Amino acid sequence: MDSLMALLQSLQGAPAYLLLFAVLVGSGVGLPVNEDLLLVAAAALTLRHVMEPVPLVAVAWCGVLCADGLIFHWGRRFGPQLLRHRLTARALPQRRVDAMQHAVQRWGPACIFAVRFMPGLRSALLFAAGSLQIRYRHFFLFDGAAALVELPLLVWAVRRVGGNWEQILDLVQRWRAVLLPGVVLLAAAAWLTVRWRSRRRNG
Repeated sequence: MDSLMALLQSLQGAPAYLLLFAVLVGSGVGLPVNEDLLLVAAAALTLRHVMEPVPLVAVAWCGVLCADGLIFHWGRRFGPQLLRHRLTARALPQRRVDAMQHAVQRWGPACIFAVRFMPGLRSALLFAAGSLQIRYRHFFLFDGAAALVELPLLVWAVRRVGGNWEQILDLVQRWRAVLLPGVVLLAAAAWLTVRWRSRRRNG
């Protein structure tokens, strides 16, 4: 991770953004890089003018959405067949996928909004959501909206604390358990609103 950040810091302009995008996509599909740490460190580079906040948010949004979209697509396209492969079974045990499918069935597509705030369960939840044949438009709506909330707040927080940006990592972990229930409630409310409006139009 240190060598990656040194490389990012040595780059300027488009190459830095392209590298960030590539690593974000890779981290979502198995590259051993912590996405949250990478995003916080990249946000810290805006303090050194290696990157600018708005382009960083835009590139990071595209990167995380591509990574999440690939996992979701694999779940939708291959589903149980992919789970039977021994390598996949190690990364996504059947019991975990079953639990995630139950959560998706209970909360509906709106739970995808909360998935963005669950780094330890993100891949399994997205794969489970895809295997249940949730529509792509619902995935992009909720996952994209969650990233649009998370990324600007993360960049703002890092810039706000300035040189003490490492503290953001501790705060993210400390408050995740408190924020998550609220995020789930907001996602459920959004999904209920969408369903209510749909039924009203159809009725």
